[in-house]
Amino acid sequence: MAQNKMLAMILAGGRGTRLEGLTKKVAKPAVAFGGKYRIIDFPLSNCANSGIDIVGVLTQYEPVLLNSYVAQSQRWGLDVQGSGVFVLPPSEKIEGFGLYKGTADAITQNIDFIDLHDPEYVLILSGDHIYKMNYDKLLDTHIHKKADATIAVIEVPIKEASRFGIMNTDEEYRIQEFEEKPENPKSNLASMGIYIFTWKTLKKYLQEDDKLETSTHDFGHDIIPKYLSDGRTLIAHPFQGYWKDVGTVNSLWESNMDLIDHSGDLDLSDRTWRIYSEDKGSPAQFISASATVKSAYIDKGAVIDGYVEHSVISNDVQVNKDAVVKNSVLLPGSVIGEGTELDYVIVAEDVKIADNVKLSGTLDKILLVDKNVSKKGMLC
Repeated sequence: MAQNKMLAMILAGGRGTRLEGLTKKVAKPAVAFGGKYRIIDFPLSNCANSGIDIVGVLTQYEPVLLNSYVAQSQRWGLDVQGSGVFVLPPSEKIEGFGLYKGTADAITQNIDFIDLHDPEYVLILSGDHIYKMNYDKLLDTHIHKKADATIAVIEVPIKEASRFGIMNTDEEYRIQEFEEKPENPKSNLASMGIYIFTWKTLKKYLQEDDKLETSTHDFGHDIIPKYLSDGRTLIAHPFQGYWKDVGTVNSLWESNMDLIDHSGDLDLSDRTWRIYSEDKGSPAQFISASATVKSAYIDKGAVIDGYVEHSVISNDVQVNKDAVVKNSVLLPGSVIGEGTELDYVIVAEDVKIADNVKLSGTLDKILLVDKNVSKKGMLC
């Protein structure tokens, strides 16, 4: 059902420095995932499936690939009359070209865009998480509880809670306190970085925050604490399902492996809640008579002539004769040479590894190969 009351804004401008070489020339939300997808496909598909017609994607760092990718609104069914995906880079100012100074400032710089569409509610999303969510349910909670802001939360192990922004609530999930990465957490309800705000109220707070030189112009550090101190109604909306922040090389590897190990938790073949992506028109995968494949996720266009075990093989990947690939993620277009052995490795897009090279990481330290590798095993 079309959700004309609510507009979505996806924050997709982060550098993603913890993803190392994967984000040297590509914004984090444009990083490849799960065979044929990019991370940004998940929030965009969630919006389309939730009936949200207008989506703004706020880009900043290395935006070229991301901008061209999300501009193809038809991928998510958002190209019909009155709908669309809009790329929103930082606006040019009188004093020169500015940057988004924080998550809240990114929305402040686009107040005119939001006002143009005149929504009652604004949904604010991170562009770098892997999950499926019906945002209609979040909006239902927001309206039913008469909230000024509603924040999606997920239960995390209490020993890991200090890594997250934690919401302390009463029995009815009204947020009493927000703690950013507390040393001694009182709760295990972690913010997912998914917010619904009543627009008229949020606009007022953003305009006031914009004038404060001491503000970091961030939702977690500034806007939400201000809402709480003013006695506004903030509601936590518990989410049960798969959710992963893929902000590091290891977490990106883990989430890819979840496609094999916990396929029921993240089912990308579920037609009732599809994740849409670019269709490159690649042929079906080819597994030769001499190949061996065990417990692997293999996408279209892949050609397997070697041994593949417990690995994710993306579209248009080539694994040549006598190559051995274990516990690894091969991103689109990568080529693995004859006799090469990989274990606990992520190979970046279009990277070529020569014949008879051995590369390995560990479960705790995944090796990222983001440059071509010569026969001597040297990056080049």
